[in-house]
Amino acid sequence: MRVVVIGAGVLGVSAARHLSVAGADVLLLDHRGAGTGTSATTFAWVNSNRKHDVDYHRLNVAGMEEHARLAARLPGPRSYVPSGALRWADGAGEERLVADVERLRSLGYPARPVTREEAGRIAGDLRIPATVRAVAHFPTEGYVLPDVFLANLLADAERHGTRCARGEVVGIEDRPGGVSVALAGGEAVRGDVAVLAAGRWTERLAARAGIEVPMVTDTARGSQTVGLLGYVRSPALGLRCVVHGPGLNLRPAAGGHTVVQALDLNADVDPAAPPAPEGEIAATLARRFRALLPEPGPAPRIDLRVGFRSLPADGLTVAGPASARSRVYCLVSHSGITLAPALGRLAAAEITTGQEQELLRPFRPTRFAGVRRRDVDVDQRATAPGDQ
Repeated sequence: MRVVVIGAGVLGVSAARHLSVAGADVLLLDHRGAGTGTSATTFAWVNSNRKHDVDYHRLNVAGMEEHARLAARLPGPRSYVPSGALRWADGAGEERLVADVERLRSLGYPARPVTREEAGRIAGDLRIPATVRAVAHFPTEGYVLPDVFLANLLADAERHGTRCARGEVVGIEDRPGGVSVALAGGEAVRGDVAVLAAGRWTERLAARAGIEVPMVTDTARGSQTVGLLGYVRSPALGLRCVVHGPGLNLRPAAGGHTVVQALDLNADVDPAAPPAPEGEIAATLARRFRALLPEPGPAPRIDLRVGFRSLPADGLTVAGPASARSRVYCLVSHSGITLAPALGRLAAAEITTGQEQELLRPFRPTRFAGVRRRDVDVDQRATAPGDQ
């Protein structure tokens, strides 16, 4: 079976790897190169913390479990860290945190309230603000180092036979006998199946094959897709797990560095004029980070990066063929980091065996057929701790 995978983000590379492991002849295409889209600017929290749709929650839990299995056999430097996560709340967020813990425990998801003292031991070198009223621990969550994770996946995909090429896809012809993927240079690549894993470009490319996959595509100032990350280069911090607080989210990075995120600041981020290192947004991030340091010190040095989230219009993953007869398999999700190992395996199984995977049944692109856009759009702005 010849499969053309369009998009070398974390979902596309995972699908390519699993397809190659299953024996398919795989060509992985990307316009800019592996990991240069959304996968390059992700907080990379592995979780199913605030997935209110029960089917989506189950899928994300499967993604978490698959990360652990994959880490045991994926070669390369360590990229997945099952660190657990903490979330703390002040008076304004305490009730919401308590309700979230109760909801998750009712689903069998490990979550428990902890004292400030226990939270301090779990977090490491971090000062918990005096305003914190409640803290919860989610021991099965974790994070990945996205650049290392993607490099490991890609190297293993190539080791199993995946071929990689640069190419801008301008058209997809879905025919009974196979697919033809047209490139900007005029050439065409043919295969038995195409996997469309193009992230936030999915809607445009799917439309060229006559497939409807509504996405949030606005990238203007304050759009739902826009997210700002800060990469703290100094001081080094002995952070041991993912942390979510009212003013700042944090996760460890390589070399004692820290990735930070202040969700309330996203509304002021304009991708056309990214925040300046000496500007107010940078100063706010630095001030909030400094307030969590165990000891006073010099001003933190934080590099800023603006990213774009891949958001299907209804907030849920899209996974499956465009129709019963289609040879284009769509794969896009806002939860790409959490779901990549599971979606890659499940999609590869469906493509190579023709057997439906039960976990993917609720997420077919066919759910959008004949539905008005205003009936599927949901507001996906991430503004509170635990949102992403």
